[in-house]
Amino acid sequence: MINLPNLLTLFRILVIPVLIGCLAGGGLWADMAFLLYVGACVTDYLDGALARRQGLTSDLGRMMDPIADKLLVGGLLLALAGMGGLRFCSLYAAILIMLREIMISGLREYMASRNETIPSTRLAKWKTGTQMVAIGFLILGEGASTSFHDVTWCFGVIGAALLWLSVIPTLLTGTGYLKATVAQMRR
Repeated sequence: MINLPNLLTLFRILVIPVLIGCLAGGGLWADMAFLLYVGACVTDYLDGALARRQGLTSDLGRMMDPIADKLLVGGLLLALAGMGGLRFCSLYAAILIMLREIMISGLREYMASRNETIPSTRLAKWKTGTQMVAIGFLILGEGASTSFHDVTWCFGVIGAALLWLSVIPTLLTGTGYLKATVAQMRR
């Protein structure tokens, strides 16, 4: 079903390669990457809010939204890792996040094959939000233009701290989804 919420989700997916290319360019391009990233994060809120408000929720939207989130977060964590932007041991946080996302994707796929679902939780939404804010700071810390040069290290530290903070709900929700899947399998 083609509607505005689904188009916003599709935009979030399509902007990822452009965003990563801008980030790799550094300087003013990295500033552009940050602005594109903020726009992509805003669409994460808007697509769901508009769909609910306008009665446009759809199976396609429910499927695409978490995929878009995982592609955005995962793509940028990988890009930042490749550029050396995951300092202060935050590479390990990124690995934990990516492992959880792969596990959850597999669990959701398995449950879908049984015509069952694993509902998202409020904590999972906080997890995604914290990860997105952390990545925003990491983008600024990695390649912001010289106009921010004196404080870029600060952005990197804040981003690393927030990324580690996001590991808590990442592991909690991953464990919760795993338990819910096992419980549904036993029925």
